[in-house]
Amino acid sequence: MSEKSSSSGSEEDVDPESGQPVELGGVLSKWTNYIHGWQDRWVVLKNNTLSYYKSEDEREYGCRGSLCLSKAVITPHEFDECRFDISVNDSVWYLRAEDPEHRLQWIESIELHKAESGYGSETSLRRHGSMLSLTSAASALSATSTSSFKKGHRLREKLAEMETFRDILCRQVDTLQKYFDTCADVVSKDEFQRDKVLEEDEDEFPTTTRPNGEYNHNNNGSKEKLCPPASPKCMNGVDFKGEAITFKATTAGILSTLSHCIELMVKQEDSWQKRLDKEGPNSLINEDEFFDAVEAALDRQDKIEEQCQSEKVRIPRRTLVPPGDIYSTIGTHRFATKVEEMVQNHMTYSLQDVGGDANWQLVIEEGEMKVYRREVEENGIVLDPLKATHSVKGVTGHEVCHYFWDTAVRMDWETTIENFNVVETLSDNAVIVYQTHKRVWPASQRDVLYLSAIRKILATNENDPDTWLVCNFSVDHDNALPTNRCVRAKINVAMICQTLVSPPEGDKEISRDNILCKITYVANVNPGGWAPASVLRAVAKREYPKFLKRFTSYVQEKTAGKPILF
Repeated sequence: MSEKSSSSGSEEDVDPESGQPVELGGVLSKWTNYIHGWQDRWVVLKNNTLSYYKSEDEREYGCRGSLCLSKAVITPHEFDECRFDISVNDSVWYLRAEDPEHRLQWIESIELHKAESGYGSETSLRRHGSMLSLTSAASALSATSTSSFKKGHRLREKLAEMETFRDILCRQVDTLQKYFDTCADVVSKDEFQRDKVLEEDEDEFPTTTRPNGEYNHNNNGSKEKLCPPASPKCMNGVDFKGEAITFKATTAGILSTLSHCIELMVKQEDSWQKRLDKEGPNSLINEDEFFDAVEAALDRQDKIEEQCQSEKVRIPRRTLVPPGDIYSTIGTHRFATKVEEMVQNHMTYSLQDVGGDANWQLVIEEGEMKVYRREVEENGIVLDPLKATHSVKGVTGHEVCHYFWDTAVRMDWETTIENFNVVETLSDNAVIVYQTHKRVWPASQRDVLYLSAIRKILATNENDPDTWLVCNFSVDHDNALPTNRCVRAKINVAMICQTLVSPPEGDKEISRDNILCKITYVANVNPGGWAPASVLRAVAKREYPKFLKRFTSYVQEKTAGKPILF
């Protein structure tokens, strides 16, 4: 981005009449985020404060942010000759000028404002005559408050004002503290001198004045201090009265701004609640903000999970595995027909090769893993079917499906679930599960109620690989009705695992080195509510491969060194 810098004052850095640095205004490129990158912003340098606006025309609406430069650190970039960074505590602005010359102009002007601000020195407020905190600050506060209150960026501007007032107040407290320390030193010295005089010869005849002019001996033998109390003007040049007035004005400005903030927050409480909870095409959060918020939330969850995994010591669990013939039975429970229908559909359609199908898009390919997506929308809601294929060495299809289905170990590898419980056990190979997923702000929290069944698929001929399947599909249940707390999502998910065995060398027994599990994972998810299509697709593209890698690594870890379970 280019920078079209211009000064609203004279060409000189300092106003010859006032001796103060002139105002500087112009366009600089400011880094916003990785979605929008560098964006041109109108930047104004005035009265030791750097402020920016979306454009010069929008200055009347109030600034989008500001930095008090007294404690700012300006850092020219090491490699980019046009870039410089400004940091104040934890706040950092990344800025770029049009060319190195303009960058130098801005840096020198900022340093000059910073040096001439006066705040932070003992004589600062006296020298500037309470410029920022008295009448001018109060009038500016009133004018800005009225304008921003009526138009846009209201609360954001008030918070920026609060930050500026905070910096001013901290400097004033420092100055007053130095004054009080000086007063304490003077009193201490005075007491020391008095004690010194008292120790002198008590028989010395009364005198009107002592050579140092400090004490007078009265006829009654007592001593009076002649030197008047130290004037505030002599306390390192600090005008105590002026400092006190300035301090009072600054605190008044803080209280006024706080009352504005409270008023704004009360007025905007309803709209904020809608922003938090509302989903739909008319959502108050635009798509870019939605994406940034979701990605930030997922990143935080990843960091928390990494910490938990590093601290977690997994407790060995002994899970009883029923005989294979139990898994191959259809069952007699009330959902048995539906389960059989789902199993047959997945075995018929889910294993079909999608490589040559134009409706399927390959979105991820990492080693043995491939993830495909078919874009489908219904009434504005994204319903993209997803299919992933993966090959994992050293584990069998039975083992993979067992750990995917077994609720006893679910929380060992599943990181997106907040809590879950088994609503009903239908048989040895079928349960109904209710689970809530961790909320990813600004999307509403989701829950899901589904039947989970594990099946061993009987081979039709001797060349068929050993095949296992877990299917999860949404159902209704009286003990887990939808609530207002969560949006109920609908799912139809299947994991189909085929075990391929290569013959061992010579007379050796089959080991895990001879085993390869081919995984086909299909997911059809209806989120139950609206969210930006691009956001949902980006999240799916990011999260599904992570899930497959995390889960298969968990199975490999759990089965390492154990007997093979076919």
